[in-house]
Amino acid sequence: MELRILGCSGGIGGQRRTTSFLLDGEILIDAGSGVGDLSLDELARIRHIFLTHAHLDHILSIPLLIDSVFDRLDQPLVIHAQPHTLKALREHIFNWIIWPDFTALPSKELPVVVLQEMRPGEERMVNDCRFSMIPVNHIVPTVAYVIEYPGGALAFSGDTTTNDSLWDGLNRLSRLDHLIVEAAFSSAELELCKISKHYCPQLLASDLQKLRHQPHVYLTHAKPGEEEMIYQECRELIRERPLSHLTGGERLAL
Repeated sequence: MELRILGCSGGIGGQRRTTSFLLDGEILIDAGSGVGDLSLDELARIRHIFLTHAHLDHILSIPLLIDSVFDRLDQPLVIHAQPHTLKALREHIFNWIIWPDFTALPSKELPVVVLQEMRPGEERMVNDCRFSMIPVNHIVPTVAYVIEYPGGALAFSGDTTTNDSLWDGLNRLSRLDHLIVEAAFSSAELELCKISKHYCPQLLASDLQKLRHQPHVYLTHAKPGEEEMIYQECRELIRERPLSHLTGGERLAL
């Protein structure tokens, strides 16, 4: 299995793309601007999208993705998310004002897109992967995802700041091989992190002490222009764990 990092930045500019990961060519985890770098054939292979929350940098490619390949799809594209997130898509994207309602096109009986509610505690099997949600602490209702696959497990924090639910949920796993976790701002922006509910190196390092597993930790969602500073601050504070910062374009073998 392969996880392709389409986007992992907290913004845009140059080669930066916002959050989106592609699992085995068929499953998106969030759908930020990085999706736009895929070819039409690659876009048409996508069958499922798992969303962490409704913020624009995590959903912005969905309308154009659907519009680009709807005539190539032989089955509906399924979007999995919490009710709050799906409500936002219905009211603010697929509303015939911002974008056509592809949940009713070409007909309500045979739509191009299916919005499927998922809540923490539920599990979804897609191919050989088991997806589950863990609630986290952000401005809007947001979840982390755990993806368990034959021979391992990966978790993605979504956008979050200090919390116990993520770490308690991860500690209940029998194993955790990879952890993709956000670190959005430097520790000098501690107060901004608290207001916007993001991690900085100081907050992340403190919370990582709650984790009993020893996964490889990958940093994501850094503020554009401050990526290296954020990584170095994390490196100084997180000394006993394997640590990398994602830049986009990586392919992780799972």
